[in-house]
Amino acid sequence: MGRFTELTLDLSSPTEIVLRNIPSNVSFILLQVHTQFQNVTLALDKIPKTNESETGSDAGLLTVLRPQQTLCTWYLESTDPGQLLASIISVPYTEKDPVPGACNLEFDLDIYPNVHLEYNVYETVITFAPANLGYTRDGIPAACDVKTGQDSRWRLLYDVYQYFLPENNLNGSTLLTHLQRMSMVQQVTTNGIKLTTLISSDRPSVSFSSIPGQGVIYTVIVRDPLLNTSAAYVPAHTYACNFTATVDNCHTLGKVSTKVFFTLCAVIGLFLCFCGHRHLKTDFFFMGFIISGFLMFVLLTRLTPLEYDARLTLTAVTGVVGGLLLVTLWWRTGCVHGCVLLVGLVFGFLVASIVFFTPIGEYAVFRNNSVFWLTFCSVVIVSSLLLIFPKHLNILSCALVGSYTVVLAIDSFVYTSLSYITLNVLKRTLNDEFSVAYTSAPLQTNDFLLVALWVALLVFGVTTQFVRERDRPEFPPAPYMIWKRDRERRKTNVLDPSYHLPPLKDRMLLQLAKLRDVFRPPPPIGERTPLLL
Repeated sequence: MGRFTELTLDLSSPTEIVLRNIPSNVSFILLQVHTQFQNVTLALDKIPKTNESETGSDAGLLTVLRPQQTLCTWYLESTDPGQLLASIISVPYTEKDPVPGACNLEFDLDIYPNVHLEYNVYETVITFAPANLGYTRDGIPAACDVKTGQDSRWRLLYDVYQYFLPENNLNGSTLLTHLQRMSMVQQVTTNGIKLTTLISSDRPSVSFSSIPGQGVIYTVIVRDPLLNTSAAYVPAHTYACNFTATVDNCHTLGKVSTKVFFTLCAVIGLFLCFCGHRHLKTDFFFMGFIISGFLMFVLLTRLTPLEYDARLTLTAVTGVVGGLLLVTLWWRTGCVHGCVLLVGLVFGFLVASIVFFTPIGEYAVFRNNSVFWLTFCSVVIVSSLLLIFPKHLNILSCALVGSYTVVLAIDSFVYTSLSYITLNVLKRTLNDEFSVAYTSAPLQTNDFLLVALWVALLVFGVTTQFVRERDRPEFPPAPYMIWKRDRERRKTNVLDPSYHLPPLKDRMLLQLAKLRDVFRPPPPIGERTPLLL
C-alpha cells in the first residue's frame, strides 16, 4: 500500500491484482490505475459489471472492507490492442477519514472516487461526486441528504489542486512519474497548486482554461475540519488534445495556416518595433489590420459555422481592408490624433491583457463578466491617456505590439504560455461560460527565455525610435495636405517659380522625348556628315 507499481498490460487476459495483509485499522482501500491516454478497465470481478468497474486513463475503485478482511482483489484489463504501460497504487484510509465520492448521484459507481474530466478548445471542466463521513468496517454510513448538525457530510470541505507537467513533454513515463506526486494527500499539498476551496453546498465542478499540448494534473482533497482528517480523489490528467487523431494530434499541434499568418505578422511587427514611427503608413496599416481583423474573427466565430482556415482567411482579408482604410483616413485628412487614438487602443488592449494574465486575473470578483469588462476597458482607456503625448504613445505602441507579434510567431512553432496573454481574452469574448474558468498558465524555461527576448526587443525598439526621432517633427504632414497646399500656393502666387511650370502631362511628355533622344541609336556610317568638305 502507498507505493506505485508499473505494469505492462495487453488485451489477452485481465491482470489480477491482489493486496494482502491489510491492517485492521484500515476501513477503505482506494486503488488507482493511470496510463497516458489509453483506456483501461478496473473491476472487482473478471467479468466487469457496470456498477463495479471503471474505464479510463485515470481510473479508481474504492473498496469498503468487511470485518476481519485482510485481502483485496481487483482485475485490470487493457482495451488497447497493443501493450501499454500502466501505473497502479493502493491508498488506505481509516474510519476517521472522509470517503471520496461516497455520496454519488451522477455516475455509475455506487462510490465514485474519480475526478471526471472533459475538455474542449476553450475550457477544461472537472467534476466529482460529493464525499461522506468515514465509518468503521461494520458501521453504517451517514445519510447523504441530512443537512443539519455537525454529524453530516455537509461539514466537509473540498480543496481543488492543479499541477503542471514539464512544458512540451509528451513522454508517458514522465507523466507516470509526476502522477506519483499527486496521488496521496501529503504529496498533493506539497507539490500541487491550490486554486480554490469549495464547501459542500457548492456545485462540485471547476473550470480551467484549456492549454493544448501542456500536460496538467487535477485532483481534489476532501477535508473533515472537525476531525482534522482528509482524503484524496483519484487524480485526472489531460493535455487538451488527442493523441490518436490523424490531423492536429498532440504531436502535430498548430496549423500551417496559423504559422504562416503569425510569421508574416512578426516580420511587419519587427519592422515596426524599430522603425514604426518613421514609417507612419506601415504603422497605421498594421494597427488597422489588427483592429478590423480581431473584430471580424470574433464575429465569424460567434455567428458562423465556418472552419478555422476559412475564418482566418476572411480575417486576413478584412484586416487588409481595415488597414488600408486607416491609412487612407490619415492620407486624406491628416487626422493624426484620431489615428493615434486607435493605435493607443491596441496598446491599451495588450496592456490590459498582460494585467489580467497575472494573478490579478484570478480574483473571484473578475468572474463576473460585467466587472471584468468594465475593469478591462478602464485599463485600456487609462493606457490610452498617453494620447496627450501622441508621439510617445505611437512609439511605445509600435515597440510593444511589434515585439509581441514576434512572441506569437515563436509560440506557433515552440510551445510557450505567453500566447495566452491575449488568447484568454479572446476565449472570454467568444465563450460566455469561460468567465468561471481558472486561466492560470505555467511559466517554465521557454517562457522565461521568451520574456527576456520580448523585454529586450521592447527596450531596444523604444530606445532606437526615440533616438532617431528626437530632432524630427512629431508627425510628418499628410501627403494629400502637402499636395493641396502646393496647389493653392501655385494658384495664388505668380512669382513662385513652380507657378510657371508646365502641367504634369506636358512635363512627362518632355521627359519621354529626352529619353528617346538618349537611347536613339546613331545613324549608319555612310549617312554621317563629313567633318571636312
